[in-house]
Formats: sequence, structure tokens, C-alpha cells
Amino acid sequence: MAKRGPDPRDMDVARRLRALRLQRGMSQEKLGERLGLTYQQVQKYEKGVNRIGAGRLQQIADIFEVPVSAFFAITPPKEPGALLESADAAATLRLLRAYSRIPSAQTKQALVRLFEMMSAVG
Repeated sequence: MAKRGPDPRDMDVARRLRALRLQRGMSQEKLGERLGLTYQQVQKYEKGVNRIGAGRLQQIADIFEVPVSAFFAITPPKEPGALLESADAAATLRLLRAYSRIPSAQTKQALVRLFEMMSAVG
């Protein structure tokens, strides 16, 4: 019998956890300390290797001061590239942070046009 992969819903929770942690600027080590875990366990949660139990999910929600429902899709995603749905939320956040530090509106518009052209080609 073939081994089944992780449940897609567990992977969604894992991605949302990672995105929320990065958004708040918290390291895996710091989150692990707050939860009484190692950073390796937090890594496993974020990669979907280990499932996050209900009690642990409530602890995480309390740390980030969000409802548990923040880890679940309540409405359909607006688009496949939405931030929390992104396969690489870390890179997405790095891009957004770098973009927000660009002082020139003209440079920002040029970058948007560049990325739009690049995405149309691919």
C-alpha cells in the first residue's frame, strides 16, 4: 500500500502558520520557546511533516492574538497567488518588504510593469 501524503487542509494550516509567523517577524526558535518546543518542531509544523493538534493550534492563535479560524479558509481564496496561499510565503514577504522600502513611486511602477511582463511570458 502506497504511503499517503499530508492532508491538503493540514498543509494549508502549515502555510498560514509560516506566513503569520513571518508577518509578525518572529523566528521559529522564538515561537518554539513560547510553545515549549524546539525550533525543529516548529519547522515540522510549518512544512506539514507533523500535524498541529487542536490544543497546540489554540496556543499558537493565542500567541499571535488571532482566532483559530485564521488558520482555515473560510472564504474561497481570491486568487491562486494570494499571500497566504503562496507556496513560498517567505520569498513573497521578503519581496513585499523590499518593495515597501523603495522611496520612488516611479521605480515602484517600473517594477510592477516588469513583473507583469515577466509573468505574462512564463
